[in-house]
Amino acid sequence: MDDNWIPIIALLMPVFIVGIVMYFGSRNRSAVLETVRAAAQSGQQLTPDTIRALGLPQRASGRDVRWGIVLLAIAVAFSILGWTINMASDEPEAFQIMLGVASFPGLVGLALIAMGVFMKPKNGSDD
Repeated sequence: MDDNWIPIIALLMPVFIVGIVMYFGSRNRSAVLETVRAAAQSGQQLTPDTIRALGLPQRASGRDVRWGIVLLAIAVAFSILGWTINMASDEPEAFQIMLGVASFPGLVGLALIAMGVFMKPKNGSDD
């Protein structure tokens, strides 16, 4: 096998995996919605518990806070990487650049944590 194919396959594999997951998730949602449509057309009463039992995805409580914490951890990892490069090669620019890179997931993580803490649902549901 030619050596040029290895990086091409390495870059296309995540795209392929995400595509498969999205395709089968879409098929599952369309099958559930088709079941709901058939039940509604036949005149059956559909309660939220019935729809939940069919397997429609539900948002977990605290999802924003969890993603915010993950993004903050990624920001700290970028900062540590810049500090490590700075210590290993005595290049202060590396630390400054990595702090700039870390600011993106860090600020998004802070925003998600703030939304998860301060924007509670008013109707008493989990989301």
